[in-house]
Amino acid sequence: MKATPNTTRYALTRDELRAVLAARGEPRYRADQVFDGLWTQRRPLAAITNIGRVLRDDLGAALPEALDLAVEQVGDGGMTTKWLWNARGGAQVETVLMRYRDRATVCISSQAGCAMGCTFCATGQAGFERHLDAAEICEQVLRAQHASPDRVSNVVYMGMGEPLANADAVLESLTRLHADAGFSARHLTVSTVGVVPGMQRLREFPLPVTLAVSLHAPDDALREELVPLNRRYPLAEVLDAARAYAAAKGRRVTFEYACIAGTNDHAHLADALADRLQGFRGGAHVNLIPLNPTRGYAGHAAAGERIAQFAARLRGRGVEVSIRRNRGVDIDAACGQLRARTEAVPVAPPLSATMGP
Repeated sequence: MKATPNTTRYALTRDELRAVLAARGEPRYRADQVFDGLWTQRRPLAAITNIGRVLRDDLGAALPEALDLAVEQVGDGGMTTKWLWNARGGAQVETVLMRYRDRATVCISSQAGCAMGCTFCATGQAGFERHLDAAEICEQVLRAQHASPDRVSNVVYMGMGEPLANADAVLESLTRLHADAGFSARHLTVSTVGVVPGMQRLREFPLPVTLAVSLHAPDDALREELVPLNRRYPLAEVLDAARAYAAAKGRRVTFEYACIAGTNDHAHLADALADRLQGFRGGAHVNLIPLNPTRGYAGHAAAGERIAQFAARLRGRGVEVSIRRNRGVDIDAACGQLRARTEAVPVAPPLSATMGP
């Protein structure tokens, strides 16, 4: 059987798969069996046993997977798995499966590399290669499901790349994960460092997905040093776009804040952050994240006590806060770390630690 050249397994819609199988002389229901096995049941092609082995073999040859496994690492007592994939053109991307007692979450990449240049991020330090297409994005989720004994319920676009710099493919993948793989829109989270036009597109998107905005600083001067995109989209514009999203979708927005010792963990910055986050529909939620170490950045995570004090200060000003426990540190699970392990990355110094207590 033949499919369009370069067509990969998760690129076809149900109707497109029907056309491929109809050309082989297969009945319409056969395509539904294959499609439902791949997407609804989220099974590997070889495990769809209600179709014959010959057809499975033919489909496997005609519709290859887009991602070839390069490295798999397992940590946290088997609860965290990270994969490094080889994609077309020599690009490499990462996916992380995180299993908890009550859920399984997969963190996926939307680009190979990243052009945002955030100073403390391993992906940003390595630079940008290319966008992923929707099939490559979705395949990460489904391949992670194949490896998970629990049904994956949450997808976070927090891996390599800036999702809203690749908005067309990301929105298509969100649609397919919701409609074809059965994910609740509220369990799909898109993270951005503040690509305002993309945030506006997401606001017009029909699905009420969760928006997470990576802030990392409460003022433009500090944020520009950590997140260079802030020079193009200043903090006030980013927060206005986030407020508009919260109002349009009726959803609480999450704000990510990587806590860097001596840089953005000072008490007066907690007060400034609380002031910035007033007036959000449903309130604002801040997720404090101890900085993951990278070879390209000399800063290190704020101490646990310091992060707890920062959190208490925010709570005292009426902001809801959680502190993330980093998963998979023993297997380089932060985005870009596994790929960067074999690459030479110049080390950037941390920001000045003389900003006051």
